[in-house]
Amino acid sequence: MKIGFIGTGVMANAMMGGIISAGVCKPEDIIGADPTEFGRTKTKEQNGVEVTDNNLDVLEKCDYVFLTIKPQYYAAVIEGIKDHVKENHVFISIGAGVTLDYLGKAFGDKNVKLVRVMPNTPAQVGEGMSAACPNEFASEEETKTTLSILSAFGKAEIIPENLFDVVTGISGSGPAYVFLFIEALADAAVVGGMPRRQAYEFAAQTVYGAAKMVMETGKHPGELKDMVCSPAGTTIATVRTLEAKQFQKCSNRRCQCSYGEVSGYERLELDSQKYLAGTNIDI
Repeated sequence: MKIGFIGTGVMANAMMGGIISAGVCKPEDIIGADPTEFGRTKTKEQNGVEVTDNNLDVLEKCDYVFLTIKPQYYAAVIEGIKDHVKENHVFISIGAGVTLDYLGKAFGDKNVKLVRVMPNTPAQVGEGMSAACPNEFASEEETKTTLSILSAFGKAEIIPENLFDVVTGISGSGPAYVFLFIEALADAAVVGGMPRRQAYEFAAQTVYGAAKMVMETGKHPGELKDMVCSPAGTTIATVRTLEAKQFQKCSNRRCQCSYGEVSGYERLELDSQKYLAGTNIDI
């Protein structure tokens, strides 16, 4: 199996690294296309794969082709390759907001096999969470192969396309919220006298360990929370304070805003500020 990437940015290189490390493909079975010499050189040095400045080289040599470019470049890139699509090609798109319908029309409604994917930044360390949605022309076997590729740099699940905005709000944007929480925990540790480096390590490992407990024990997060909260202890006192400050409600609302419950970015931001202003959370 040959895997190609049109676009060799940070996410593409993270995917390549995961694919190689997991043994899905050898470096010589991967090719990346990039119009810049800098991008090609960096990709070659980082992952040892073949590089080119011609997108058609990717189509000529590969069965599975990742479109790892920014959304604004899709129209031009697809225009340049659509007349060279063959029956063996499966295109995997990671463009945020780029729908299967848009992709199909851009390719000229030629029954092209497409899989829309939403990865997230932890893919860079092999712990990504990817949503995937194939179109009607991608076979079950091709979809299965796509999931095996995505699983090389984390976990992957089939999700209906109408839930992709929800995926964006939870796993797409979610790492930013978690980073913010880690920073807050670390800041509190620094206030208490812990050196900054250790504070980040303690905070990050705590979040990592807690997440692993959710994944591996199968227990409800509320049950796991209760296991930490001793009667009349400091943890339950802090949890009570967080609940009084509407921590869960605020987190829920911000995730809903991320996936566009409120239409339009200006309206979304206005409503978010109004909501926060009505809580006990300082803004």
